[in-house]
Amino acid sequence: AKRIQKELAEITLDPPPNCSAGPKGDNIYEWRSTILGPPGSVYEGGVFFLDITFSSDYPFKPPKVTFRTRIYHCNINSQGVICLDILKDNWSPALTISKVLLSICSLLTDCNPADPLVGSIATQYLTNRAEH
Repeated sequence: AKRIQKELAEITLDPPPNCSAGPKGDNIYEWRSTILGPPGSVYEGGVFFLDITFSSDYPFKPPKVTFRTRIYHCNINSQGVICLDILKDNWSPALTISKVLLSICSLLTDCNPADPLVGSIATQYLTNRAEH
């Protein structure tokens, strides 16, 4: 929990652009995050809420991050599950929740159709971006 407290202090003092995060209540392991749609992206003007759950093994296991707000994106499914390498196999204890939120923001700016969670949206992104 010390590591999570430290990250909370850091993200409160110096939050990533267009992001905020902190505990939902008294439980330091359950956070709520808000991400504003990145300027210049198709999500500009949108407000997205995410749930972040830290396990007792954190930082040796990645946090579980899910979108609470529905979003049309090839790397995020209708349950809010995010397909992001650093939340799975590429996780490292050196990563912080700030870096995770930055990665999610960059996913909103540029989706990754090479590793889609929703194949039909990835195909549309690759073949017809205007319609996407």
